[in-house]
Formats: sequence, structure tokens, C-alpha cells
Amino acid sequence: MEEFQIPTKIFSGTDSLDWLKQLSGKSILMVCDAFLPGTPTLKGIQERINQSNQVSLFSDVKPDPPLKTIMAGVAQFNQVKPDVMIGIGGGSAIDTGKAIRFFGEKLNQTQLKAFIAIPTTSGTGSEVTSFAVVSDTENHTKIPLSEPYLTPDVALLDPQLVMTAPKSVTAYSGLDVLTHSLESLVSKGANTITDAFAEKGIDVITHDLVDCYQHGDDVAKRQTVHEVSCAAGMAFTNAGLGICHALAHQLGANFQVPHGLACAMLLPHVVAYNAAHSELALHKYAEAIRKAGLASRGLSDRLAIQRLLSRIRQMMLQMDCPQNLRAFGVDVKDAEAKLQVVVDDAKLDATFAGNPVVPTDEDLKAIYRKVIR
Repeated sequence: MEEFQIPTKIFSGTDSLDWLKQLSGKSILMVCDAFLPGTPTLKGIQERINQSNQVSLFSDVKPDPPLKTIMAGVAQFNQVKPDVMIGIGGGSAIDTGKAIRFFGEKLNQTQLKAFIAIPTTSGTGSEVTSFAVVSDTENHTKIPLSEPYLTPDVALLDPQLVMTAPKSVTAYSGLDVLTHSLESLVSKGANTITDAFAEKGIDVITHDLVDCYQHGDDVAKRQTVHEVSCAAGMAFTNAGLGICHALAHQLGANFQVPHGLACAMLLPHVVAYNAAHSELALHKYAEAIRKAGLASRGLSDRLAIQRLLSRIRQMMLQMDCPQNLRAFGVDVKDAEAKLQVVVDDAKLDATFAGNPVVPTDEDLKAIYRKVIR
């Protein structure tokens, strides 16, 4: 039996934040990126929340949220005892909010009336997923939390919020969307509905992301990419991911590579691996590539794959993305020394099981070695 859920109410557009005006008489805990307090972005959000609500702000958000940060947020949750939470920012901010909720509700034996997500990057899809990833910095591991109730109740997609993001954030987060799309397309849990979202993600990102990087003030394209980021999130939260994410989490945990960039470094090698070992994956990739207009109908599946791999690498060059760990600044010897750790931890990652092919340790090592230098 196949299942597809979209429990989140999604509002998109330059007026989507006006939804907040209906909140009344609530105790609200806002969780936002550390740089947002005092900015016009946060002020604009706060001004839409009327004075009948009590609002508390937690902004000690760090990339790849560490457990120590989460527990500081839980301490504030314990004091505020909110009935509404609002996560504002990139994936780390929304994940931090989800994790604070996870522990805070358990400790207080309470249940929020609503969790509202306001993404300021077009990338993680965290506003519509049940996942949150936190970091155990002492053991250099990432811990995925996954519970259906962690899926936000409401997502507000205002394209204006992503227009001030640094260009590197636009690039890395957009390449994360492409990874979500390509991985969910061929994952073991994929179905016709998730395929539709994934194929649209491949189409939009391969055509519009570089334009958003180069011309960040194009509201129409920003909104399209913002919406397709959300769509890709719905695809992978229902279908699953694969070894690109399983390995990317290790690059982040061990070498502090930003998540979207880690995915992008690995993506061409993982796509090539899956296409070489699964006829179904090969065909699904090729069909999506043709639908996106990257290859003609007369081109063979294997040549179509080459068009996709070339496009990914071209996009990374156009957006000044390092394509391997050495280019990112990681010492080659350090990367090689982590080989077995990366492989062992990747196999334990929650995303590993969704891959269309079960790789051997040697397969994983070969893929990892390709992104070292």
C-alpha cells in the first residue's frame, strides 16, 4: 500500500506572512537564525503578530544544530511553555525549532497547538518534512529525529525573504533541492506522486538556480525556486532519500562542509553509480532529464545521464562551488584518514536505506574517494 501525505498548509507569495495576523491570545516561542534579531526581516514578521500574543525569542541557532544549543532552547521552552512555535530561517533554524519541540514536549508532557515554519532559504524543505538533524559534536555524528508530528502545521513561503541571502547560500541550498529531487525520484519509496514533485524540482533547478544566483532580485524566479524547494521536500519526506545524503552528512560532521555543498560534491558520482547498477534508476533519471529539456527523446538513457552530470558540474562552476574536499580546503591526508569512519557512519544514517541500490563498503569508499581531490 502506497501512502502520500501533505499535512502542512502552505501559503506562498509576497503577502503570505499576513497569515500571522490571525494569531490571537497565544504564547509563542520564536526560533530564528542568530543574525535575524534587529533586521527588517524579523521586524516585518513580528509586526504581523498582534499584541494579544506573548512572544519569546530564541536566536542561538548554529549551523548543523548541536545538542548543546538544542538543550538551551529546551530550557527556554520549559519557561515559556508555548502553545505555538514559529521557526524562522534556514534549515538549521527550522530543525532547531523542531528539536526543541521534540524534547520540550516530552519533558513537559504538552503538545503544541501549532508549529509554523517560515523558511528564509530555498533548500532544505524542512518546512514540510518530519525530519530534523542535530549534531553530536563530541562524537562527530549527526542524529536524525523523525516523527510525523514534527511536520510543521503551516509553511509561509515569502520569496522576498530569500532575496537577501548570500550568493553562496542560494547556490548550496538550491543544489540541495536538486539532490532531494534526484534522490527521491529513484528511492525505494518513490511513487507516481513523489515522482511528479521530483521531476519538477529537477526541471526548475537546472534551469533557474543559476539565474537566481546571478540575479538575486528576480522575484518571480525566486518564488518558483522557493516553491519547488518545498515540493522537493514533500517528495523526499514521502519517498525517502539515499546514499548521497548518507555520505553528505558525514562530510558535514567531519569536515564542516555546508550540507548543500556536500550533497552537490557527491551528487554526480552517486547518480552515475545508481544509473550503472539499477536499470530502473537509469531510466527514471533519463526520463526526468528529457522532461526537463536537457536531452532529446532520441538520446539513449546513458547519454542522457551524461547531459545531467555535465549540467550539475557546469552549475557548480557558474556558482563558484568547490567540487571536492581539497578545493574546499580539507587536507587530503585528513580526508583519507576518515575513509572507514565515513563509510561506517554513512551506513548507519537514516537516509541510507532508501537508495535504489545497496552499495558495498568498497562502493561507498570509491564514491567518497572521488570527492577527496
